[in-house]
Amino acid sequence: MGIKYLLRDKMVVRSWRHIKERYCLIGVRCKNCGTVYFPSREICPKCRRKTEFEEIKLSGKGKVYTYSVVHVAPKDFEKQAPYVIAIIELEEGARITGQIVDCKPEDVYIGMQVEAVFRRIKEDGDDGVITYGYKFKPIEN
Repeated sequence: MGIKYLLRDKMVVRSWRHIKERYCLIGVRCKNCGTVYFPSREICPKCRRKTEFEEIKLSGKGKVYTYSVVHVAPKDFEKQAPYVIAIIELEEGARITGQIVDCKPEDVYIGMQVEAVFRRIKEDGDDGVITYGYKFKPIEN
């Protein structure tokens, strides 16, 4: 029983390490070439070397770069199917994966303007610990 709690505690600690990225959409900008990345990293793929990065708050606004409709969902997400998972190209240039919400899957299209929203992701275990994070919703014109 102690091991179960120890593993759960490690998982919680690991999850909280990413709180800036998960809850505040904090990315990094390479000080050498200016490319923006999310999540943060230590090596710039464009410069192909270890470089210095500065943290930046991402706007959360962008457009759908590509997407897929999930009809057969993995465990813990069955009730949400069908749903849309997309790669969003943010205004700052970084690309981020997220679920599209507040619209029907057939209404999503490449180039659709979206913005990040804070939503429930899933519920874990017998204790019902709720995981929150970002998803994206269409921007109404």
